[in-house]
Amino acid sequence: MKNKNATKIYPSIEKNQEFLQSKLGIGVSFDVGFRELVVLKKKIQLYYVTGLVDTSFIIEIMKKLVSINDDENVHSNLYDELNNRIVHQQIEKAKTMDEAIDQMLSGLLVIFLDGESECFIIDVRHYPGRAPQEPDTEKVVRGSRDGYTENIIENTALTRRRIRDERLRHEIIQVGERSKTDICISYLQDVADQGLVKLIKDELSQIDVDGISMADKTVEEYLVQQGLNPYPLVRYTERPDVASTHLFEGHVLVMVDTSPSMIIMPTTYFHHVQHAEEYREAPAVGTFVRWVRFMGIAASLILLPLWLLLVLDPSLLPEKLQFIGPNETGNIPIIVQILLADIGIEFLRMAAIHTPTPLSTAMGLIAAVLIGEIAIEVGLFSAEVILYVAISAIGTFATPSYELSVANKMARILLVILTFAFQVKGLVIGMTVFLLLLITTRSLQTPYLWPLIPFNDKALWQILFRVSMPLSKTRPSIVRPKNNQKQS
Repeated sequence: MKNKNATKIYPSIEKNQEFLQSKLGIGVSFDVGFRELVVLKKKIQLYYVTGLVDTSFIIEIMKKLVSINDDENVHSNLYDELNNRIVHQQIEKAKTMDEAIDQMLSGLLVIFLDGESECFIIDVRHYPGRAPQEPDTEKVVRGSRDGYTENIIENTALTRRRIRDERLRHEIIQVGERSKTDICISYLQDVADQGLVKLIKDELSQIDVDGISMADKTVEEYLVQQGLNPYPLVRYTERPDVASTHLFEGHVLVMVDTSPSMIIMPTTYFHHVQHAEEYREAPAVGTFVRWVRFMGIAASLILLPLWLLLVLDPSLLPEKLQFIGPNETGNIPIIVQILLADIGIEFLRMAAIHTPTPLSTAMGLIAAVLIGEIAIEVGLFSAEVILYVAISAIGTFATPSYELSVANKMARILLVILTFAFQVKGLVIGMTVFLLLLITTRSLQTPYLWPLIPFNDKALWQILFRVSMPLSKTRPSIVRPKNNQKQS
């Protein structure tokens, strides 16, 4: 939305220079570039931010501007000459100083002409960043190795490369009074629900904050009302193929500049338990991998509380399973052992993130030897506690969504505490509250447990089984697509 009180560009180039010096600190901030030329006896001023522009483009443009003196006479119209001679495919014009400053700070070149109340804005951006590479959290055995980067221009290009459809829309807005962060809303015009697109635009336009330096996570907290609910209400991906698949289904993508993670909306619980690897294998293999992953996620949530219940009340065990439970309880209560071991695994995960790669192997050996064997020998932990905590941790790591894995870990700790306090009643109450939380959770008016609740048999079948692509002919109804058929 344009500011009605925005300062207009002065016809006097000296006044424009004074205004920009006071606003941008030209001569104080070393990274704000300024160059003045005289063309056809008129002053031309160029403004740019060093480090965000491609220097070779600016040099080429300056050569063209200087050459006007050799090719044209003094009576030529300088404005028209610039309009025709600037060698670049993307040129816009601005009439306000605010727009010119915003564009310049985004990495564009701004050219002012003496005697004109408009300026030229040329896209010569060249953001510093890394090349597209496979995301660490979404690796596949076979498939594409490119991934999104921190450059929003590259990210839209990676998506456009996979969706060469004239109906793909990339709408960009700026958020943050000081940061002026670029946010791109991507969707298929004839597929995505326009009500959802409008809702997201409205929510983004209402963000009133200095800046969103934490990028996508800050935007997510404005888009969805998380509250105390630990479960993720949007899905993140750094893979262009995953993002494109969701666009085809009718989802909306939100890209935030400086972040390689795309926000996919709306999403349900079951969107967080699927992985690109399942679709890179045969349907039968993909189904097998998916079921193994489901078992790992279930183990990460319920295995420890269930084992603790059986230890506290061995009468619940069938005769053939009486071997379950520690032979030696150790010097510390079982509940304390479980909590210490579970939190210890979290310590190791944090240490692995913050430890330099060359030292991570040494850290793993120390953890295995000291925390594992020595802790058991001195009686700090029983061997069976370590076994079940390790299985739960492996299930946590097997969860594709990092956000979901942490939320499941928090739920597991609460279930362990309730089971210890109230045994069977505690586990039943805990699981009931857990299910009620998921049932009542909604993300952008989308039921979190769909297609289980509300029940949709066809959609649930596609979640339980990796269906062959030729048989997957309809889009998920939960996104309310305008066009329900994937194939004509």
